Amino acid sequence: MEVAEAIRLKRAVRKYRDESIPDDALDHILNAGRRAQSSKNTQPWHFIAIRDRETLKDLAQLGNYADHLATAALGIAILTPDPTQRWSIMFDAGQAAAYMQLAAWELGIGSCIATIHNFEPSRVLLGFPKDLHLHVALSFGYAQDPTQMHARPRKAGRRGVEDVVHFERW
Repeated sequence: MEVAEAIRLKRAVRKYRDESIPDDALDHILNAGRRAQSSKNTQPWHFIAIRDRETLKDLAQLGNYADHLATAALGIAILTPDPTQRWSIMFDAGQAAAYMQLAAWELGIGSCIATIHNFEPSRVLLGFPKDLHLHVALSFGYAQDPTQMHARPRKAGRRGVEDVVHFERW
């Protein structure tokens, strides 16, 4: 799949089949995140790959609208230093998330982003150090409805280029 096609077709998948993700696919997804560009090549991230169903269910309780984590075959928590130190930290984490999601899409694996609001319980749950923070996790899995992976994108809900792009000045 070409990058342009993946960007055009990619959509959030929140309902997954009860099917595990092979190790080679997991490695492909994690390496895509590791290879993401970052400000000054700081690579301000760590990833926790989570396959344990109970841990995923518990993590799903720590963010609004994060229920999809509970049924995912895989969750990836993206840990960063304190994002108030430098605005680009969360931008960089977003780049890593997007790379992982596009790599998964190429393999026929859907994904969705979840914001984690309850920081300290997530630290206890996943055991990460005090100098790192968890604001975003991704769910991954094979779409419950496989046609979702090949359906043409809906035009509804997406603003047109003419509505969001300005040339030279506003």
